Amino acid sequence: MSARYLAWAVYFITFVSGAVVMAFEILGSRVLAPFFGNSIFVWGSLISVFMLGLAAGYYGGGVLSSRGSSFRGLSVLLFAPALLISFFPIYAWPICEWLFELNLGQRLGPLFASLFLFTLPTAFLGTVSPYTVQLLVRDHRLAGQGAGNLYAIGTCGSILGTIGTSFFLILWLGTKASMTLLGTVLLFLVVAAWGCQMAADRRGDKE
Repeated sequence: MSARYLAWAVYFITFVSGAVVMAFEILGSRVLAPFFGNSIFVWGSLISVFMLGLAAGYYGGGVLSSRGSSFRGLSVLLFAPALLISFFPIYAWPICEWLFELNLGQRLGPLFASLFLFTLPTAFLGTVSPYTVQLLVRDHRLAGQGAGNLYAIGTCGSILGTIGTSFFLILWLGTKASMTLLGTVLLFLVVAAWGCQMAADRRGDKE
C-alpha cells in the first residue's frame, strides 16, 4: 500500500470517528430523556461533558503523538470506545435508573449521568485527530496544515453524524440498535487501522 493510500486511510478514519462522536452525542440525549427529560439542563450537561471529554482526548492524543504515532497505536485508541459503545445498551440504562432513584435533582441528575456514561468514550475518540497528525505529516514544517486538514475532515464527519443520526438513524433503528451500530463501526475502524499497520510494515520492509 502506497503512502498516498495510507494518507487517505487516515482521512477516512478521522472522518468516520468524527461522525461517531456527534452520533453518540445525539443518541446520548435519547438515553437520558426517559429519566431526566429533555430540558436545557440535560442538553447543557451533555454538551459540557462531551466538550470535557474531547478536550481531555485532544490533550492526551497530542501527548501520545509527541512520543510517536502508529496505526497500531491508533487501533488501540479506537478499540476502547468501540467496546464501551458496543456494550452501552447493557450498562447505560441501569446507571441512569440508579441515578434517577437517588433523586439528585434536575441539574445534578443529568450532569452525573453524562459524566459517568460519556466522558471516557468521548475522551478516547478525541485522541484520534491529534494522534493521527504524525501519521499524515512527516515534515514538521507542514504539521499545521496537516492538523488543520484533519480537524476539518473530522468536523465534516461530525456534521454528517449529526444529520444522519437525528434525521434517519434513530427513526430507522431506534436508540439501542443505533448504539450497537456505532460500536460496530468503530470495530471496523480498529480492523482498518490494524490492516494499515500491516501494510506500512510491509512497505517499510520493501524500502
